[in-house]
Amino acid sequence: MWMDILHVVIGLIAGLVIGFFLARYFMKKYLKKNPPINEEMIKAMMMQMGRKPSQKQVNQIMKSMEKYQ
Repeated sequence: MWMDILHVVIGLIAGLVIGFFLARYFMKKYLKKNPPINEEMIKAMMMQMGRKPSQKQVNQIMKSMEKYQ
């Protein structure tokens, strides 16, 4: 009976450790493929739309982006 409980506890601990490292690996891979938006990306998008962004406009967009995350 004690061995059964010990096997379950060891299995849970091993599952948590393996799950943590797998989640970390996939998250790093995802962030490398899809980096979060920064100020330089916002400036580049506005320049492509034909607008010269001021720092105030960039800050406003960054604040609105943070609100939805």
